[in-house]
Amino acid sequence: MPQRYRPRHRPSEKFKKTLLGGGALVVLAALNAPAALTFAEERYHAYKIAQPGYKRQYGSWEILDVPKEFRTNAIHAALLHTGKVLIIAGSGNNQKKFDEGSFDTILWNPADNSFKKIPTPEDFFCSGHSQLPDGRLLVAGGTARYEVLDGEVKRAGGRMRVKNENPDRAHTFKKGTRFRSPSGVEFISKFDVTVPRAKKELKVGYGQGGRMLPWRTKVTAGEARVFVEAAETGPRGLTTQAAQYEIVGLTGKDADDLYGLAQKLTTEKQDFQGIRSAYEFDPRAEKYIPVDPMKEARWYPTLVTLDDGKVLAVSGLDDVGAVLTGDNELYDPETKEWSKGPTRYFPTYPALFLTKGGKLFYSGSNAGYGPAEKGRRPGIWDLTKNTFTEVGGLTDPDQTETSASLMLPPAQDQRVMLLGGGGVGESSKATSRTAIVDLTQDSPAFQEGPRLPKGTRYLSSVLLPDDTVFTTGGSSDYRGRSASDILKAQFYEPRTSTFRPAADPTVGRNYHSEALLLPDGRVVTFGSDPLFRDADNTKLGTFEQRVEIYTPPYLQGDGVGENRPALGEGPQEVDRTGRATFRAARPDRIAKARLMRPSAVTHTTDVEQRSIELALTKTKDAVTVEVPKDRALVPPGWYMLFVTDSAGIPSEAKWIRVE
Repeated sequence: MPQRYRPRHRPSEKFKKTLLGGGALVVLAALNAPAALTFAEERYHAYKIAQPGYKRQYGSWEILDVPKEFRTNAIHAALLHTGKVLIIAGSGNNQKKFDEGSFDTILWNPADNSFKKIPTPEDFFCSGHSQLPDGRLLVAGGTARYEVLDGEVKRAGGRMRVKNENPDRAHTFKKGTRFRSPSGVEFISKFDVTVPRAKKELKVGYGQGGRMLPWRTKVTAGEARVFVEAAETGPRGLTTQAAQYEIVGLTGKDADDLYGLAQKLTTEKQDFQGIRSAYEFDPRAEKYIPVDPMKEARWYPTLVTLDDGKVLAVSGLDDVGAVLTGDNELYDPETKEWSKGPTRYFPTYPALFLTKGGKLFYSGSNAGYGPAEKGRRPGIWDLTKNTFTEVGGLTDPDQTETSASLMLPPAQDQRVMLLGGGGVGESSKATSRTAIVDLTQDSPAFQEGPRLPKGTRYLSSVLLPDDTVFTTGGSSDYRGRSASDILKAQFYEPRTSTFRPAADPTVGRNYHSEALLLPDGRVVTFGSDPLFRDADNTKLGTFEQRVEIYTPPYLQGDGVGENRPALGEGPQEVDRTGRATFRAARPDRIAKARLMRPSAVTHTTDVEQRSIELALTKTKDAVTVEVPKDRALVPPGWYMLFVTDSAGIPSEAKWIRVE
């Protein structure tokens, strides 16, 4: 029988505590080894990226110090010809701020890092914007009502068509007007609505033998639509059958002439609804100025400047939350009025690029709303003939939503690149595909480009003055779900069609994020609106209000600031021949000149930015640049003029206007 072990002595209490303490340290060290390793790796990474050699090769990032009172949910960002950046939040995807009517716009001056709050008259959350020829920024559309999800809709609601059979006058119904069904159920309008007067036509007919018959009058009722909700909660307001509704409070002839028609009033999910309002932001006065409202309400529209300086507004959710079926509009900055544009259906925020000949190229990039099988194929849109020619060759064609696209430099090459993207809606699909199409070909088709490091949605892509493309951020799942933000950045080299790495950002960017080029050659990134803030998707996300600035390798190294090529005195407009001459201390150091249109970006959509190659002549103390005369290549407006040396180091930009 084996003997039990018997200790020779009992350990003291001091010894036991020491032993336990040492054991705890060993256990804690073992448990915390990964954390300690991560901490060490982070310290080493921070040391590495701070080294001059690293910065010269990969660039560097820094967080902008934004005073608390100026931090906002950046939904839109636009560079103005004053060099300042307009950051538009509106209600910022915040229902409480929407209900309070609290809307934000911040004006940031990168030159001195000063900030200013701009009074914001309406909710420009998810509006559209475009640079105008005189340097103002057109802002149109926005939010009339936040969505209500399935299961949260308490009152039946939907579209009410309001009819007016009176040919003598229009009629305006204020928000809160009641519509009563034949069964006595009442619905309340959520917005003001003006119903146009009826159209009256006199017609004459002819009988046998050519005899003229008496005059007849045809009346076509005027019509407008408005969103309505049941006055009471519960199922009583549900209806899926067409019915005519009397307008409560009307009597006599008005009661006969004015009425409502509704087909379907349900408690299904109710989408965001758009507004018709349009404003110009004046960079000099630094304020919004109202202009003629659009005919259609729009939420998630794209605004694109055309070769004649007019702006085309495309797509969006209307005033009852439906995707517009193709009712597009043209804004004339001379008259400040809208008119009917060519009809064509697109999903919301379509990426449309002005090409030679004045046609628009739709890359397939979009930001979401709309059926998966409609309006998502890339193609060339001839606005004059209103024809659309599809462009094929795209791999992963079901994953163009939330993709990035841009016209590669120089714009004369007419090549458009599409990068990444994901499946429709809340799909977890994401592709690493990039593709490039040459629009100068007789039958253009996409050719696959280099792959991104991983499948990426919401990628930001920015043209740089050295003819490279800087891409950063994004996530590999819908709205950064499952902690899928991608903390990577890279350069695309159009000459070799390859990627090379850049310094990694420290702030994740997904939905509702933006990036744009600054006049000093740096890139600034804003925003991000993740669904969740943890890998298990248990904690709701918060909007990212930090601003991060990237300084490219071409601005790194000792003496770069003093040795950058520079332009001296010169005009603010090109002359009638398209030329402009600037003083220069070292013209021999200047190798290239680029005219770069300032960005107006939201939801990964930036159809403004383009880089145009300029002819360049030099004397001993001056340089002359020549701008192409084709306004489909160089739309009228203000541009940044950069010159670069043979190493690709750019000057600071000069602002110059092209009429």
